[in-house]
Amino acid sequence: MSPILLLGAFGALAVLSLLAAPRHASLDGFYGGQTEGRAPGLWVLVLSQVTTWIFARSLMNAAILGYFYGIAGVLAYAAYYASFLTGAFVVGRLRENGATSVQDWLGARFGAVGQATYNLVVALRLLSEVFANLIVVGLIFGALLPGAEVWSILAVAALALAYSAWGGLSAALRTDVVQMLVFLVVFGVALVALLVSPDFDLGAALTAPGQSGGYLGWVLLAVAALQVFSYPVHDPVMMDRGFVADEQTTRLAFLHAFWISTLCILAFGLFGIQASLMGAAYEGELIGTWSAMFPGWIFAALMLSLLVSALSTLDSALASAARLMVEELRMAPRSLAGGRVVMLGFTLAGVALTLWGNQTLFDAVAVSGTASLFLTPVLIAGLVMNRHVAGWAYLAAWGAAMLGAFAYFARSWPAVAALLPEGHKYEQLFVICVVVLIAGGLAVAAGSRRVAAGHVG
Repeated sequence: MSPILLLGAFGALAVLSLLAAPRHASLDGFYGGQTEGRAPGLWVLVLSQVTTWIFARSLMNAAILGYFYGIAGVLAYAAYYASFLTGAFVVGRLRENGATSVQDWLGARFGAVGQATYNLVVALRLLSEVFANLIVVGLIFGALLPGAEVWSILAVAALALAYSAWGGLSAALRTDVVQMLVFLVVFGVALVALLVSPDFDLGAALTAPGQSGGYLGWVLLAVAALQVFSYPVHDPVMMDRGFVADEQTTRLAFLHAFWISTLCILAFGLFGIQASLMGAAYEGELIGTWSAMFPGWIFAALMLSLLVSALSTLDSALASAARLMVEELRMAPRSLAGGRVVMLGFTLAGVALTLWGNQTLFDAVAVSGTASLFLTPVLIAGLVMNRHVAGWAYLAAWGAAMLGAFAYFARSWPAVAALLPEGHKYEQLFVICVVVLIAGGLAVAAGSRRVAAGHVG
């Protein structure tokens, strides 16, 4: 398939997304996801959760980790999708406590400081969502039409902003359904083609060590296990969808989203594993590799899958950014105009970060996941064990997580490198996560006490 036909297919998707967006915007729809006063149904919520979590960066991460570390690398990234199970648990407990958001629960216990520290992590997470998906957009268009990276990033960002700013969260939910259905069809075709290919051996793929051996993949699986409890809680896209429908619908939506998204990630990882089995050279985040490996129509299906997932994540990230800045931080008026200004600001910031430069795609996940680790001891003590956590203990756990995230981000700086153990960056990441959890856990254990029976915060 020629680049022109692929661009035409993506353009058709853009038109469908615009048509799916609500014709009339309301405040409840913009910030709460309601359509004509009704909460989203089960499968709207499921498809929205899935398509916003199997976003372009995640698909590329799964494939890249599969290429280098084989099935161990793919399993490591898929393990992050257990976040739907831990996220469902946390949302359920928060709702039992009468909280309407994570910020609501933290504010009741730690006041403005608790909310501000959490919101800082959330804002950074949202920015990383915007620029990391735009990075993939630039990589795809750069491979298809050399020299087109900048204008493609600007065009896709403007498209996502256009319909997101029109309907907010309700637009994101409705367009997610269209985009997810397109993704499943297009990616399903590419996957079937791979599975029936005479060059593909499922047994070999499931035991493949990758180009670099499986050891570091297992290290990353251990990292995912350490981060998976707190990881969903710092993701506002998932948390926002935990409070827009009734509890039974929400619980089922998280469960279905877990198995669907996990299967998609495992399946996409097979394309990276296959590249390693065929001995293909690593080129351009695998995009160049795939273009040489597969027939044009399979390559085009993969690229369209990535573009669909990028678009679906961008609109959800912008909707969550509007809710964060308007409803939680009150930095803009609760109006359609206020939310739209916030969306514009996040879009411009994300585009600027994309064009300025970036770390590797997995590094964004690693830094973000490490920063969220302060939530693990706090939520276990306060939400699960019903203990009162002192403010200083909360701040100590938060500080440890921030230092850990900074240490991984700045691991190449001489002063930071001197403090880290020698080894691969993923081994260093594992050690950092263990230290952060121990430090935060000790602080919370020392600064917490059991709440009187019958008291619900």
